[in-house]
Amino acid sequence: MPLTSTPLSRRQRWFAAGASACLALAAAQAGMALRPQAVAAAAPPEANRMQMERQPDFAKMQAVGEAMFFDRGLSASGRVSCASCHDPAHAFGPSNALDVQPGGRDGRTIGTRAAPSLRYQQNVPPFTMHRFDDDFDESEDQGAAGGHNWDGRARTLHEQAAIPLLARHEMANASPAEVVTRLRAAPYAAQFRETFGQDALDDEGRAFQWATLALEMFQQDPAKFYPYSSRYDDYLRGKAKLSAAEMRGLALFNAENKGNCASCHVSQVSANTGAFPAFSDFGLIALGVPRNRALPANRDPAFHDLGACGPDRTDIDPKANPELCGAFRTPSLRNVAVRQSFFHNGLFHSLEDVVRFYVERDVAPQRWYPGKAHRPDDLPAAYAENLNMDPPFGGKRGGRPALDEAEIRDIVAFLRTLTDKDMEPAAQALTQRSQPARIAHGR
Repeated sequence: MPLTSTPLSRRQRWFAAGASACLALAAAQAGMALRPQAVAAAAPPEANRMQMERQPDFAKMQAVGEAMFFDRGLSASGRVSCASCHDPAHAFGPSNALDVQPGGRDGRTIGTRAAPSLRYQQNVPPFTMHRFDDDFDESEDQGAAGGHNWDGRARTLHEQAAIPLLARHEMANASPAEVVTRLRAAPYAAQFRETFGQDALDDEGRAFQWATLALEMFQQDPAKFYPYSSRYDDYLRGKAKLSAAEMRGLALFNAENKGNCASCHVSQVSANTGAFPAFSDFGLIALGVPRNRALPANRDPAFHDLGACGPDRTDIDPKANPELCGAFRTPSLRNVAVRQSFFHNGLFHSLEDVVRFYVERDVAPQRWYPGKAHRPDDLPAAYAENLNMDPPFGGKRGGRPALDEAEIRDIVAFLRTLTDKDMEPAAQALTQRSQPARIAHGR
């Protein structure tokens, strides 16, 4: 099997060792040869408790969850469903090039963060403040990681499913009770009761938990959410070859002195579990992405989206943990060629520009940041030391970037091999009409 040769870092091994049995089962169904591993409960505690009490049928829960996923009637505006921002035809991510998707009670409210893809979320570990090496040696603290959403605040898919239902700039229900009122009027209300019990919609708190469990179970469908069917997966299985440009891109992606992308976007089969790579180590990292001045919230110069430090996440005290301010969770790069906006604020709109930003942030900051100082303009100076400086970042201003334009094209060529087979038409359509353009820092 042709596998990449770069050794796994300590933090990559940490996550591989903690991969869930849910991933192993899904991977086996997807046709991957995985080594046996211990079986652990994949569902969150609340889901375990509820299933033990009633043990609803898994397929029926998935069917209810799917109906909910496409139901615009669950939003306060009646215009937004989960699928509005997470289109199945675009790897359960946005189908358009908007920086941030509209929502809210009027259906037109713009928040601060781009909608992520929901594919390959099944093996994201819960948030932890500290990661250690394989021996859990506290002297080898690897930093915060895990959790769902850009800031890692949801421990599980079950918790994550509740967030958009209630977020004021998304589906904008005022409370779980409002969601349940909408469920009672939904065309699948009888199906919901048949699945979870005839009294399932009677108690609002309990009904909301059943609802988020159904959405979670829908996302456990391997064919829809984690098929592992890309050309790179076939390459790892020894069933496909990559082109010369793609192979050069893979080498650059892994090389520590070039792209160094694999240090966060793991590209190897796990040495511990045999699982295929998620192309994320799920770490929280501060990149210094330029401020998106097109977002309404950013009209206030005092406003900053600080990721793990808020404003959406409220359980981390910036004074106690200033090192997390400006840090966002590393997304998977699978199906990245299907996306049309990148990073947490959706500012970038081409893969080429994303790679250029990485290699030019420090050597050519004038291309990305306005003002005389040309310093990161969406991270307060108090948190400047949080910026990641691992290659390809770093270098002296005016120096040579770690990658030239030809090498950037090769890395992008490799990234396109991460597209699942059912997403290839969408990726090809975007490739044909896209014209890479540098970010205008006056946005």
